[in-house]
Amino acid sequence: MITVYYDGKCNICSKEISYYKSISNKEHFNWYDIANNPKYLKTINVTQSEALLQLHATDQNSQLHIGVDAFILIWKNLRFWKILSIIISLPIIKQISILAYKKFAKYRFSKLTHCQLSLKN
Repeated sequence: MITVYYDGKCNICSKEISYYKSISNKEHFNWYDIANNPKYLKTINVTQSEALLQLHATDQNSQLHIGVDAFILIWKNLRFWKILSIIISLPIIKQISILAYKKFAKYRFSKLTHCQLSLKN
């Protein structure tokens, strides 16, 4: 079972996760909105602000995947998205993707009020 911890208060994140939910095998994924219910994070020892900053997911072995690695894990397990997981996993492409994602994630985090409030908790 793959468990995905996502920001349900972020419009972009919610739309993307809703799409993934609609095409995923319900028996292979758990989807946890950690913006509205941070209690799920206790099992993976991640703070809410860390989880709001970057996408987090755990695989069948409870290994934690963060950021681009979390997306790769999701895509690997979605029909028609496996090819993207292979492409993004290529060394140079992955490094560029990680840099771009971190820059976007940091910008998004700085602009969303609920993300800034999570820093105070």
